Amino acid sequence: MSEGSAAAGGMLLVTIDRLPAWIMPAYGSTWLAMPVVDALAGRGLTLDRLMAESDGAIATVATLLGRGPEGGDDWPLLAAAEAAGWRPVVVTDDQALAAALTGTTATRLVAPAAGDAAADEAATDLGRLFAAAADLASEPARRFLWCHATSLGTTWDAPTAYREAYLDPDDPPPPPGAGVPEMTVDERTDPDLIVGLRQLFAGQLTLLDDRLGRLLEAVADRDAGLPWTILFAGVRGMPLGLHGRIGPTPLAPFGELVHLPAILVDHAGRMAAQRYGGLLVPADLAATLREQLGGRPREHPDPRAGRSLTGLLDAWQHSDRDRVICVAERGTAIATPAWQLVLPRGDTEDEPAPLLYAKPDDYFEACDVADRSPEVAAELAELARLAGTDLAAAWAAPLAETAVTGG
Repeated sequence: MSEGSAAAGGMLLVTIDRLPAWIMPAYGSTWLAMPVVDALAGRGLTLDRLMAESDGAIATVATLLGRGPEGGDDWPLLAAAEAAGWRPVVVTDDQALAAALTGTTATRLVAPAAGDAAADEAATDLGRLFAAAADLASEPARRFLWCHATSLGTTWDAPTAYREAYLDPDDPPPPPGAGVPEMTVDERTDPDLIVGLRQLFAGQLTLLDDRLGRLLEAVADRDAGLPWTILFAGVRGMPLGLHGRIGPTPLAPFGELVHLPAILVDHAGRMAAQRYGGLLVPADLAATLREQLGGRPREHPDPRAGRSLTGLLDAWQHSDRDRVICVAERGTAIATPAWQLVLPRGDTEDEPAPLLYAKPDDYFEACDVADRSPEVAAELAELARLAGTDLAAAWAAPLAETAVTGG
């Protein structure tokens, strides 16, 4: 193992469903506050283009925990922690995940509470979840903790101060209740409503940030500052009106759904306050964390298999990917270093036209350039169609230079 590759104090994983990268300050947003996550970015390596391979939260989580392209029922990263004597424990509000983990590792389910906006931070779903995680982190023998939250997609129950934190004096009040809105956005939709719902979501993110800070304090206090390896990551985005939908409903795999935020804090401080812009998949993070637990690097011929970032942490060296393929409920996306193609899946037999966006310039995927780069659009669209019938072949098929680098 390379110097600093064994996590000194322990390992903390925090995964958040329905957390889109684009709205976070660490990814360029300037209008909402997440100081705890920003501080993590200052301590760690921010990954700019981590892409999901599906829009299924459990599938992405399983890949992040080391499950390979062949699938299976195991959770390799949890098994590696167990083998290292680290007594892994999972705390989550996701009943489906808790059921999937039954019999494999210690799991604490923090059931969501039905109700309106909470009176204080501790009574929110996020507050109760992170409090339970902080309690577990305080146990002296505990060295591996995974906290997984889903409530961003089910309950916006932040107290009034958070719900109104981003309102201007002339803005209409946020809609009542803690329900997450689901709606179509078109030319008839009131722009003030879209802005208001984003502001409401922003308040929920600031609540998340605050509760995350309490968990990190518990970890730091437990070991008197002995550093841990920390991964903070999203597993699926939230449609917020960039592409015609608001709410946790199916959407074609645009970046707002499948571009995931991730910050990796190495206990030894390698690559602190740096950014990496290469394409990554969750399996790459799994391979990295496995090495942190003392596992040997694994070579796998499947291009979907994880590629450890240890070389990146040690010497800024990494084998860059030329594509990530995401097969989602409402379509397929092909991301390359220079492009993202989205091939939507419609409700009829007629295939919608492919959409092509230049990366990284078109961050929000607002300008379709398929008609200006027809050769690239045609090649990537054909690859997307192939992924629907033979995913392994699509990952291995050769790509023209223009489809990879744009040159």
